[in-house]
Amino acid sequence: MSDSNVTVTKAATPPGQAAFHLSINNPVVRAILAQLGVALAVALVAWYLVGNTMDNLARLSIASGFGFLDREAGFQIGETLIEFGPQDHYSTAFLVGILNTLKVSGIGILLATLLGVVLGIARLSSNWLVARIAAFYVETVRNVPLLLQLFLWYGLLTEGLPGPRQALSPLPGIFLSNRGLKLPAPADDPIWAWVAALFGLGVILTLVITAWNAKRQAATGKRLSMLPIGLGLILGLPLSVLLASGGGAIDMPVLQGFNFRGGMTLSPEFAALLFGLVIYTAAFIGEIVRSGILAVPKGQTEAATALGLTRGQVLRLVVLPQALRVIIPPTTSQFLNLTKNSSLAVAIGYPDFVSIANTTINQTGQAVEGVLAIMAAYLVISLSLSFLMNWYNSRVALVER
Repeated sequence: MSDSNVTVTKAATPPGQAAFHLSINNPVVRAILAQLGVALAVALVAWYLVGNTMDNLARLSIASGFGFLDREAGFQIGETLIEFGPQDHYSTAFLVGILNTLKVSGIGILLATLLGVVLGIARLSSNWLVARIAAFYVETVRNVPLLLQLFLWYGLLTEGLPGPRQALSPLPGIFLSNRGLKLPAPADDPIWAWVAALFGLGVILTLVITAWNAKRQAATGKRLSMLPIGLGLILGLPLSVLLASGGGAIDMPVLQGFNFRGGMTLSPEFAALLFGLVIYTAAFIGEIVRSGILAVPKGQTEAATALGLTRGQVLRLVVLPQALRVIIPPTTSQFLNLTKNSSLAVAIGYPDFVSIANTTINQTGQAVEGVLAIMAAYLVISLSLSFLMNWYNSRVALVER
């Protein structure tokens, strides 16, 4: 044993196994020690910052902790998915904000994906005009800041549309004005609960049959057409019950005074935020889809064409399944960006989680706790979305033989 080199060797090493050496000169040991040193330094810095913050809060007589969540909020939220009033607690207000963020993010991800796929395919179209229009859209939208686009959409929806009395009515029961889009909504009728339950059951059954169909195809080479089966289960089951019951009650919007009553409302703030997020994110997803399609060797397309498949079948059955392994990872980043960009809703008045947390901070003075709540909420949402996308990516990734 020396001062510069400490070595511990396992005694009586079995034949055929390498001896285990624990040495300071071992690169693995040095790497572990370096990581421990960095972790210790981070812990010390965090301890100093937390301690300094707590001392400053105590010196300024500012209460700390999350006890304020049990206090009465005292403010109204204009757009909620659950019932909320000024008498409810701040914790309920936070829940409303999270649900609003999830609503706009979930719908935005779905619509941005559909539009992005269309744009990516259109950019590779053999039609010169279609390809150039798609290219112009992508290059223009990607290079304009999202915040400016949100202001544009909000201005068009609030200033460019008429008032409720002169509202546009493209279809009976649908009214478009600067107060938002009014639509008929299901009334308080038990049949709608059955319709929703059967819709969910149809989705689950479709997923189960799709998985079974894929295994059947791998084993026998035969597959069922899932489009009519899926439509029959997802739409057929709820519609059959709805028709058998004679239809459910509908709450129709009606103009009363200076605004509409009844129905459901798509507010200008929600619409502007949704349009901005979808149009902006779809431009990036379109480029990802285009690059993924170009990554598939042309021989695959030529072989599929030689087998007699149509252009649509080649794209759906041959090209896109192989392109997914290239498309999904960067698309996951765009989904995360869309979710985080929804925090710009505060600029146009949509009550997302950041907006409600800011109101809470202004009323309670709990700035540290409010910011921590915002960070924790977006961290949980982002990690959950990443987990789901990574799981899906592992299902569609090519397996090396």
